[in-house]
Amino acid sequence: MATIVVTGFLSAAAGVGVGAWIVDDSDPAPVSTQPITTAPPSPTNTAEMVIPSGGGVDVPAVLAAVQDSVVTISVDVGGAGTGTGTGVIVTSDGEILTNAHVVDNASAVRVRLRGETEPRDARVLAADMANDLALLKIDAAGLQPATFADPASVRVGNAVVAIGYALGLDGGPSVTSGIISALDRTIVTQFGALDRLIQTDAPISSGNSGGPLVDAAGRVVGINTAVARSDSMRAANDISFAIGVSEAIRVAEQLRQAAAGTPRVEAYLGVGLGDRRDGGQGAVITLVQDGSPADEAGLQVDDIVVSLDDAPIDGQAGLIAAIRDRSPGETVVLEVRRGVEMLTLMADLVRRPG
Repeated sequence: MATIVVTGFLSAAAGVGVGAWIVDDSDPAPVSTQPITTAPPSPTNTAEMVIPSGGGVDVPAVLAAVQDSVVTISVDVGGAGTGTGTGVIVTSDGEILTNAHVVDNASAVRVRLRGETEPRDARVLAADMANDLALLKIDAAGLQPATFADPASVRVGNAVVAIGYALGLDGGPSVTSGIISALDRTIVTQFGALDRLIQTDAPISSGNSGGPLVDAAGRVVGINTAVARSDSMRAANDISFAIGVSEAIRVAEQLRQAAAGTPRVEAYLGVGLGDRRDGGQGAVITLVQDGSPADEAGLQVDDIVVSLDDAPIDGQAGLIAAIRDRSPGETVVLEVRRGVEMLTLMADLVRRPG
């Protein structure tokens, strides 16, 4: 497949961290009590974001609506150099959402607000490397938080604008536009598997990581995270990915809980997985742990899981990400191909051992 590259910008090579969760356990900083601002569901939410027949979105108007909520993030990464990314203000008292890979292994993190010349020190409250999101905090008041879109309003074909500090260049943010090309994509990066992604043809560059993908009304529909690049086997043109709004809000709330001292508990199915090699969809079961939820549900080696709770599973990465996003105690419905037969199995997830 084409190479997937996360879009943080490093001026020197840095090691890749693969930790699942990172929580600041130094002197506690108060987590904001402010809710993340979301647009209310309304009948107009979908219609007003479809590309008008006479042309595309009003990019200057979109930028004006959201630019005060977009920040530059600069990091020091040990002896590996410095890095640059983008962040989105989510509360007026200084909480900022960005990609986890932007701040991974950072020894210092700084944030510069629009209109200011000097950066402010920031701390990483919590980071989820598996979902590639991190929550930062700066000492501030009266900031302009971004408004997040109603997830139901996000549709293929909607006009979108990607905003961020591409390549760490001086001046204001870079702006590119396009459409939502697909929804619910799953990709594998050097940090793990990401699911429920938005695919867009709006160009995204290094330094855009953590910046917003917004709709025609300036509402955040995703957090820019990765691009597909051509390799020796396949060509990739204008294929970029953003973490969808529902996933971004869900993980942001988990990061708040983690920062406040509530540990995250991972769900467990109890299988080994492989990818299909015949061009079909799904994840192949290579191992079933005795007594696990998978065993009790009736999964067998060589079964192919093609969907979970009606969401398609694209390879082992897709199933790993889908289970990771569930909680112990949840029941999931698996659609399974066994030979030529299709089965529906139900598994009661438990807490991951250890």
